[in-house]
Amino acid sequence: MAHVRTYNPRVRVGNWKEDVTLEEETLKNFILQKERGQLTVQKEEVLRQNILKPVSLSVSHDGFLHFGDTVMLVNSGGGGHDLCGPCALSIIADSSNIKSHSGTNSVLHLLGPLQVGGATSMDPCVRNAFVITSVDGTSDGEMVRYDQNFALRTTAGFSGELYLASDYRTFQKYAKKSRLQELSLVDNNDFLCWWRVIYFDPQERLENEGYPVQVNSKVLISHCKTNQCLAALGKHILWTPFGKEYELTAHTFLDSHKAERDVNHWLFVTGHPTNQNQSLLQLQQNSVITDEHREDTEPSQETKEQ
Repeated sequence: MAHVRTYNPRVRVGNWKEDVTLEEETLKNFILQKERGQLTVQKEEVLRQNILKPVSLSVSHDGFLHFGDTVMLVNSGGGGHDLCGPCALSIIADSSNIKSHSGTNSVLHLLGPLQVGGATSMDPCVRNAFVITSVDGTSDGEMVRYDQNFALRTTAGFSGELYLASDYRTFQKYAKKSRLQELSLVDNNDFLCWWRVIYFDPQERLENEGYPVQVNSKVLISHCKTNQCLAALGKHILWTPFGKEYELTAHTFLDSHKAERDVNHWLFVTGHPTNQNQSLLQLQQNSVITDEHREDTEPSQETKEQ
Protein backbone atom coordinates (compact mmCIF):
# COMPACT_ATOMS: atom_id res chain seq x y z
CA MET A 1 0.00 0.00 0.00
CA ALA A 2 1.48 3.38 -1.04
CA HIS A 3 2.21 6.00 1.66
CA VAL A 4 -0.31 8.92 1.64
CA ARG A 5 0.82 12.40 2.83
CA THR A 6 -1.71 13.58 5.39
CA TYR A 7 -0.63 17.25 5.81
CA ASN A 8 0.81 20.22 3.89
CA PRO A 9 2.39 23.63 4.83
CA ARG A 10 -1.06 25.16 5.34
CA VAL A 11 -1.87 22.80 8.18
CA ARG A 12 -1.71 24.57 11.57
CA VAL A 13 0.57 22.72 13.96
CA GLY A 14 2.16 23.56 17.31
CA ASN A 15 1.44 26.98 18.85
CA TRP A 16 -0.27 28.33 15.74
CA LYS A 17 -2.93 30.17 17.68
CA GLU A 18 -0.37 32.04 19.76
CA ASP A 19 1.64 32.96 16.65
CA VAL A 20 -1.41 34.35 14.87
CA THR A 21 -2.45 36.35 17.93
CA LEU A 22 1.07 37.75 18.33
CA GLU A 23 1.18 38.87 14.68
CA GLU A 24 -2.21 40.57 15.05
CA GLU A 25 -1.12 42.39 18.20
CA THR A 26 2.14 43.48 16.53
CA LEU A 27 0.19 44.86 13.58
CA LYS A 28 -2.25 46.69 15.88
CA ASN A 29 0.64 48.27 17.84
CA PHE A 30 2.32 49.33 14.59
CA ILE A 31 -0.84 50.98 13.28
CA LEU A 32 -1.45 52.69 16.65
CA GLN A 33 2.12 54.04 16.81
CA LYS A 34 1.87 55.23 13.22
CA GLU A 35 -1.37 57.11 13.94
CA ARG A 36 0.27 58.75 16.97
CA GLY A 37 3.46 59.58 15.07
CA GLN A 38 5.57 57.48 17.41
CA LEU A 39 7.43 55.37 14.84
CA THR A 40 11.19 55.91 14.81
CA VAL A 41 11.23 57.09 11.20
CA GLN A 42 8.42 59.54 11.97
CA LYS A 43 10.21 60.86 15.05
CA GLU A 44 13.42 61.39 13.06
CA GLU A 45 11.52 63.41 10.48
CA VAL A 46 9.71 65.40 13.18
CA LEU A 47 13.05 66.05 14.92
CA ARG A 48 14.70 67.49 11.81
CA GLN A 49 11.66 69.54 10.85
CA ASN A 50 11.34 71.13 14.29
CA ILE A 51 14.92 71.48 15.50
CA LEU A 52 16.13 73.05 12.21
CA LYS A 53 13.20 75.47 11.99
CA PRO A 54 14.44 79.08 11.51
CA VAL A 55 14.39 81.38 14.53
CA SER A 56 14.29 85.17 14.61
CA LEU A 57 17.16 86.48 16.73
CA SER A 58 16.77 89.58 18.87
CA VAL A 59 18.01 92.86 17.44
CA SER A 60 20.14 95.04 19.71
CA HIS A 61 19.48 98.67 18.83
CA ASP A 62 21.90 100.00 21.45
CA GLY A 63 24.66 97.43 20.89
CA PHE A 64 24.30 95.79 24.30
CA LEU A 65 23.02 92.41 25.55
CA HIS A 66 19.68 92.33 27.40
CA PHE A 67 17.85 89.79 29.52
CA GLY A 68 15.22 88.05 27.43
CA ASP A 69 17.23 88.37 24.20
CA THR A 70 17.33 85.40 21.83
CA VAL A 71 20.89 85.05 20.58
CA MET A 72 23.41 82.60 19.16
CA LEU A 73 26.53 81.83 21.19
CA VAL A 74 29.37 81.54 18.67
CA ASN A 75 33.01 80.64 19.25
CA SER A 76 35.02 83.00 17.08
CA GLY A 77 37.63 80.39 16.14
CA GLY A 78 40.91 81.87 15.02
CA GLY A 79 44.34 80.93 13.79
CA GLY A 80 45.23 78.58 16.63
CA HIS A 81 45.71 74.85 16.29
CA ASP A 82 42.83 73.99 18.61
CA LEU A 83 40.02 75.37 16.45
CA CYS A 84 39.79 75.88 12.71
CA GLY A 85 36.73 78.09 12.30
CA PRO A 86 33.65 79.53 14.02
CA CYS A 87 31.12 77.20 15.61
CA ALA A 88 27.84 77.76 17.43
CA LEU A 89 26.59 76.22 20.67
CA SER A 90 23.95 73.73 19.47
CA ILE A 91 21.62 71.04 20.80
CA ILE A 92 22.46 67.39 20.10
CA ALA A 93 19.35 65.19 20.14
CA ASP A 94 17.84 62.16 18.46
CA SER A 95 14.40 60.58 18.26
CA SER A 96 14.77 58.98 21.70
CA ASN A 97 14.85 62.45 23.29
CA ILE A 98 11.39 63.40 21.98
CA LYS A 99 8.44 63.27 24.36
CA SER A 100 4.96 63.09 22.85
CA HIS A 101 1.49 63.28 24.36
CA SER A 102 -0.60 62.70 21.26
CA GLY A 103 -0.34 62.33 17.51
CA THR A 104 0.00 66.05 16.77
CA ASN A 105 3.48 67.44 16.30
CA SER A 106 2.59 70.68 18.10
CA VAL A 107 2.87 69.05 21.53
CA LEU A 108 6.19 67.31 20.91
CA HIS A 109 9.20 68.60 22.81
CA LEU A 110 12.70 67.52 23.82
CA LEU A 111 13.47 66.00 27.19
CA GLY A 112 16.71 66.60 29.08
CA PRO A 113 19.40 65.91 29.81
CA LEU A 114 20.82 66.54 26.33
CA GLN A 115 24.30 66.94 24.94
CA VAL A 116 25.59 70.05 23.21
CA GLY A 117 28.11 70.48 20.42
CA GLY A 118 29.79 73.11 18.30
CA ALA A 119 28.06 73.20 14.89
CA THR A 120 29.65 75.05 11.99
CA SER A 121 26.27 76.11 10.58
CA MET A 122 25.55 79.77 11.32
CA ASP A 123 21.88 79.74 10.27
CA PRO A 124 19.73 80.78 13.27
CA CYS A 125 17.39 77.90 14.14
CA VAL A 126 15.79 76.18 17.14
CA ARG A 127 18.92 74.11 17.59
CA ASN A 128 21.35 77.00 18.16
CA ALA A 129 19.14 79.81 19.53
CA PHE A 130 19.31 80.52 23.27
CA VAL A 131 17.51 82.96 25.56
CA ILE A 132 19.39 85.08 28.12
CA THR A 133 17.54 84.33 31.37
CA SER A 134 17.75 86.16 34.69
CA VAL A 135 18.60 84.29 37.90
CA ASP A 136 18.66 87.27 40.29
CA GLY A 137 15.26 88.81 39.60
CA THR A 138 16.38 91.26 36.92
CA SER A 139 13.49 91.95 34.56
CA ASP A 140 13.58 91.27 30.82
CA GLY A 141 14.87 94.18 28.80
CA GLU A 142 17.48 95.20 31.37
CA MET A 143 21.12 95.14 30.28
CA VAL A 144 23.35 92.20 31.14
CA ARG A 145 26.50 93.40 32.89
CA TYR A 146 29.95 91.90 33.24
CA ASP A 147 30.20 89.48 36.20
CA GLN A 148 26.42 89.37 36.56
CA ASN A 149 24.90 85.89 36.89
CA PHE A 150 22.53 84.63 34.19
CA ALA A 151 21.32 81.38 32.61
CA LEU A 152 21.24 80.19 29.00
CA ARG A 153 17.90 78.62 28.08
CA THR A 154 16.71 76.97 24.89
CA THR A 155 13.69 78.53 23.22
CA ALA A 156 10.10 77.67 24.16
CA GLY A 157 8.20 75.00 22.27
CA PHE A 158 9.95 72.02 20.73
CA SER A 159 13.34 72.59 22.39
CA GLY A 160 11.70 72.28 25.81
CA GLU A 161 13.17 75.34 27.61
CA LEU A 162 16.25 73.48 28.85
CA TYR A 163 19.16 75.16 30.66
CA LEU A 164 22.87 74.89 29.94
CA ALA A 165 24.52 73.29 32.99
CA SER A 166 27.90 72.00 34.11
CA ASP A 167 29.55 70.55 37.19
CA TYR A 168 32.90 69.25 38.39
CA ARG A 169 34.02 66.19 36.47
CA THR A 170 33.99 62.81 38.21
CA PHE A 171 35.09 59.30 37.32
CA GLN A 172 31.60 58.63 35.97
CA LYS A 173 30.74 62.03 34.47
CA TYR A 174 33.00 63.86 32.02
CA ALA A 175 33.19 64.99 28.40
CA LYS A 176 33.41 61.96 26.11
CA LYS A 177 36.44 62.91 24.01
CA SER A 178 38.54 65.33 26.08
CA ARG A 179 37.50 63.91 29.50
CA LEU A 180 37.20 67.49 30.75
CA GLN A 181 34.22 69.10 32.49
CA GLU A 182 30.96 68.09 30.82
CA LEU A 183 28.21 70.36 29.49
CA SER A 184 24.56 69.37 29.25
CA LEU A 185 21.05 70.78 28.87
CA VAL A 186 18.80 70.06 31.87
CA ASP A 187 15.21 70.76 32.90
CA ASN A 188 15.81 72.53 36.23
CA ASN A 189 17.38 75.96 36.58
CA ASP A 190 19.65 75.71 39.64
CA PHE A 191 23.12 76.91 40.61
CA LEU A 192 24.70 74.47 38.13
CA CYS A 193 23.09 76.51 35.34
CA TRP A 194 24.51 79.89 36.40
CA TRP A 195 27.06 81.64 34.16
CA ARG A 196 28.64 85.08 33.99
CA VAL A 197 30.28 87.16 31.27
CA ILE A 198 33.92 88.17 31.77
CA TYR A 199 35.60 90.98 29.88
CA PHE A 200 37.85 89.79 27.05
CA ASP A 201 41.07 91.71 27.89
CA PRO A 202 42.61 90.60 31.24
CA GLN A 203 44.33 93.98 31.70
CA GLU A 204 41.02 95.88 31.51
CA ARG A 205 38.83 93.30 33.25
CA LEU A 206 38.61 95.01 36.63
CA GLU A 207 37.76 98.39 35.12
CA ASN A 208 34.86 96.94 33.09
CA GLU A 209 33.25 94.99 35.93
CA GLY A 210 29.59 96.02 36.18
CA TYR A 211 29.49 97.67 32.74
CA PRO A 212 26.99 96.50 30.07
CA VAL A 213 28.01 93.58 27.85
CA GLN A 214 28.40 94.38 24.17
CA VAL A 215 26.93 92.03 21.58
CA ASN A 216 28.92 90.65 18.63
CA SER A 217 32.17 91.23 20.55
CA LYS A 218 34.58 88.70 22.07
CA VAL A 219 33.85 87.76 25.68
CA LEU A 220 34.47 84.91 28.09
CA ILE A 221 31.60 82.81 29.53
CA SER A 222 32.52 81.52 32.99
CA HIS A 223 30.64 78.88 35.00
CA CYS A 224 29.76 80.30 38.42
CA LYS A 225 30.24 77.13 40.49
CA THR A 226 33.43 75.73 38.93
CA ASN A 227 34.93 79.00 37.63
CA GLN A 228 35.76 77.31 34.32
CA CYS A 229 35.20 79.06 30.97
CA LEU A 230 33.14 77.71 28.12
CA ALA A 231 35.42 76.24 25.43
CA ALA A 232 35.16 74.70 21.94
CA LEU A 233 37.70 71.98 21.15
CA GLY A 234 38.58 71.67 17.48
CA LYS A 235 40.78 68.61 18.07
CA HIS A 236 37.91 66.58 19.52
CA ILE A 237 35.21 65.71 16.99
CA LEU A 238 31.71 64.44 17.76
CA TRP A 239 29.68 62.50 15.21
CA THR A 240 26.08 63.60 15.67
CA PRO A 241 22.80 63.07 13.76
CA PHE A 242 23.55 66.48 12.21
CA GLY A 243 27.08 65.68 11.07
CA LYS A 244 30.59 66.28 12.38
CA GLU A 245 30.83 68.85 15.19
CA TYR A 246 33.29 70.10 17.80
CA GLU A 247 33.14 69.00 21.40
CA LEU A 248 32.25 71.73 23.90
CA THR A 249 33.39 71.73 27.50
CA ALA A 250 33.89 74.01 30.51
CA HIS A 251 37.63 74.47 30.88
CA THR A 252 39.87 77.53 30.91
CA PHE A 253 42.84 77.31 28.54
CA LEU A 254 45.64 79.80 29.25
CA ASP A 255 48.56 80.80 27.05
CA SER A 256 52.09 81.67 28.17
CA HIS A 257 50.90 85.18 29.17
CA LYS A 258 48.16 83.78 31.46
CA ALA A 259 45.49 84.99 29.04
CA GLU A 260 42.59 82.87 27.84
CA ARG A 261 43.14 81.27 24.44
CA ASP A 262 40.91 81.54 21.38
CA VAL A 263 39.00 78.36 22.28
CA ASN A 264 37.48 80.34 25.19
CA HIS A 265 36.46 83.38 23.10
CA TRP A 266 32.72 83.70 22.40
CA LEU A 267 30.32 86.12 20.74
CA PHE A 268 26.71 86.86 21.63
CA VAL A 269 25.41 87.09 18.05
CA THR A 270 22.19 89.02 17.46
CA GLY A 271 19.90 89.38 14.47
CA HIS A 272 20.26 91.67 11.50
CA PRO A 273 18.08 94.80 11.89
CA THR A 274 16.35 94.27 8.52
CA ASN A 275 16.31 90.45 8.53
CA GLN A 276 16.06 88.80 11.95
CA ASN A 277 16.36 85.32 10.39
CA GLN A 278 19.94 86.24 9.50
CA SER A 279 22.61 86.97 12.10
CA LEU A 280 25.05 89.87 11.96
CA LEU A 281 27.86 87.30 11.81
CA GLN A 282 26.42 85.95 8.54
CA LEU A 283 26.22 89.49 7.20
CA GLN A 284 29.89 90.06 8.00
CA GLN A 285 30.89 86.75 6.41
CA ASN A 286 28.85 87.49 3.29
CA SER A 287 30.40 90.95 2.98
CA VAL A 288 33.90 89.47 3.25
CA ILE A 289 33.11 86.91 0.54
CA THR A 290 31.63 89.67 -1.65
CA ASP A 291 34.73 91.86 -1.20
CA GLU A 292 37.05 88.96 -2.05
CA HIS A 293 34.99 88.15 -5.15
CA ARG A 294 35.06 91.80 -6.20
CA GLU A 295 38.84 91.91 -5.85
CA ASP A 296 39.19 88.77 -7.95
CA THR A 297 36.89 89.99 -10.72
CA GLU A 298 37.96 93.65 -10.91
CA PRO A 299 40.81 94.36 -13.34
CA SER A 300 44.10 95.46 -11.84
CA GLN A 301 45.43 99.01 -12.14
CA GLU A 302 48.00 97.90 -14.73
CA THR A 303 45.29 96.32 -16.87
CA LYS A 304 43.24 99.52 -16.70
CA GLU A 305 46.23 101.59 -17.83
CA GLN A 306 46.86 99.25 -20.78
